[in-house]
Amino acid sequence: MDEALIRSLTPGVLGVLVRRGADFAAAEDAVQDALIEAVRVWPTDPPRDAKGWLVTVAWRKFLDATRADAARRRREDLVEEEPAPGPVASADDTLQLYFLCAHPSLTPSSAVALTLRAVGGLTTRQIAQAYLVPEATMAQRISRAKRTVSGVRFDQPGDVATVLRVLYLVFNEGYSGDVDLAAEAIRLTRQLAAAIDHPEVAGLLALMLLHHARRATRTAPDGSLVPLAEQDRGRWDTKAIAEGVEILQAALARDRLGEFQAQAAIAALHADAPTAEETDWVQIVEWYDELAALTDSPVVRLNRAVAVGEADGPRAGLAALAELDASSPSSSGRGHPLPRHAAVAAYLHERDGDLATAARLYTEAAHKASNLAERDYLTRQAARLNTGPGSF
Repeated sequence: MDEALIRSLTPGVLGVLVRRGADFAAAEDAVQDALIEAVRVWPTDPPRDAKGWLVTVAWRKFLDATRADAARRRREDLVEEEPAPGPVASADDTLQLYFLCAHPSLTPSSAVALTLRAVGGLTTRQIAQAYLVPEATMAQRISRAKRTVSGVRFDQPGDVATVLRVLYLVFNEGYSGDVDLAAEAIRLTRQLAAAIDHPEVAGLLALMLLHHARRATRTAPDGSLVPLAEQDRGRWDTKAIAEGVEILQAALARDRLGEFQAQAAIAALHADAPTAEETDWVQIVEWYDELAALTDSPVVRLNRAVAVGEADGPRAGLAALAELDASSPSSSGRGHPLPRHAAVAAYLHERDGDLATAARLYTEAAHKASNLAERDYLTRQAARLNTGPGSF
């Protein structure tokens, strides 16, 4: 049975039930029941119209559940007559489902989980495995999210920016369990791009493709982190890079710059460089300036300091870092609160020849690292400086 086909049909089937008057939570449960039925029936009796079959079965599941619930009998007026089987209307409700699943009343983690379940068609077990939490915990999270959005009108306009942030959160989870969330995020963003003509949707898709193209080279066989400058560029996915650049160029040509387009432009410049030494850092700094103007994000300004250090030398990078420090909240002597700040400062100090400060900062950064691979890499950098020639 074609699992990819079933997952691609899920949002459309759910949209039909909601448009017919079904409560979102009940409709989503009915669709999941229909998918289970499809897994059981389709291998021996495949339907001629897969979406129509799913809609018919899901609607019947919804009716059965509604009629069995005495507390909801007031909804019988909505469902007295079952629509006759036949071709399903071609209206695409996918976009509204994206908006609903990324509703601002949801926490980011709940929005991600609901998007993967309702739009992505993943099972609760798959989502739980991907996020390394018990299935019961994920089931509760999804159930709460469904209850939260059940009262939201399906025809209300949504916020594209919120949807894109949710999809980017999915992408950055990468791979865990039996679900490749990076690939799933790309699939869902393609689906969104087909449903809405928006340059930032294209920008996010381009960014994902350009980052994903380097995936195979980001870690060594032993699982250790490989920095961008040391990656084997011959193993980058040139097809994904070419597609990402083409999508990005079309988006930029519309002259409606957004943060994902600017991030994708930076990623494209990295992908375009045959070697790390040939990277156009001057242009990258210019794009970081654009990105900082769009977001005023401390993380963007931190990354900009690295780019300035590459373009104009480590002293210039440290000066850019000092500007960031001057505008950041006081850390009260406990180290800078911004993630990766110590690692960036260590790198710039090392390039400037201050190895003692660099080693100390690499050690500090290792203690703050968010994952084991990053912690091991930073620890090795500190050890290299502490034991190298001329060490202190």
